[in-house]
Amino acid sequence: MRVVVTLAALGSILALAACSPRVPDSAAGVGIDGDPFAPPPAAGTTINGDPLVPPVRISSESLPLANTPLPTAPRSAASSSTASSYGGSTAASDIAAETRAALQAVGGNSGQAPLEASPSNPAPALIGNPGISDENSFDAVAARQTIESDAERLANQRSQYQQVAPTALPSQTGSRDPNIVKYALSTSHPVGTKLHSRAGINLRSRSARNCAGFQSPDQAQIAFLKAGGPKRDRQALDPDGDGYACSWDPSPYRLAVRGNS
Repeated sequence: MRVVVTLAALGSILALAACSPRVPDSAAGVGIDGDPFAPPPAAGTTINGDPLVPPVRISSESLPLANTPLPTAPRSAASSSTASSYGGSTAASDIAAETRAALQAVGGNSGQAPLEASPSNPAPALIGNPGISDENSFDAVAARQTIESDAERLANQRSQYQQVAPTALPSQTGSRDPNIVKYALSTSHPVGTKLHSRAGINLRSRSARNCAGFQSPDQAQIAFLKAGGPKRDRQALDPDGDGYACSWDPSPYRLAVRGNS
């Protein structure tokens, strides 16, 4: 089967190829001499090309040795910008000068030269620090104390002991209220044991209402004894007649005396 291409059809194909956009070559410039499929160069082959850093931007000056002072010179604004942009030696000397000035300032403030941090450096010696005691160090104590000196010091401490003889408690003054502690120790019957007769109407309700006016049972008991209790009870604070007003209980006072005896 033969394919016959006329001149008119060939001209149409060439016209369409000329009008279509060109696809950029993404591999251009890649590889050796721009060929991305070229094999890698052999060992010892010299590759020619533009350097990454132009030679005009590389300084020919050598770096100073360690502990060598760097020269400082006045610079203008133009030279400063040029040196900073191209990384010249002027910027390096300025940084070194600022570093030396900072170290000198630190050394002048503390009064001591800067110390290089190293694990091999010995620990600083503490001289004349009275805030640290060495009483827990056996070697330090043994160097200045003996068995005889310890016995003498203990004897001096014992000679300074003072024994204070107990005296009687001062009597209570300024208050004539009944002593509920003394009253509790003068009784022995438990709470709820009726010893005194009570007469009246609604004694329980009156007792609840009147007891609510006291801040504590101790205050109610003091008021009860002060008003003639335990024999008389005009305010109905002791409706059961046991001698204890408003749920006051003498047991804690009795137990305290027994525990101290």
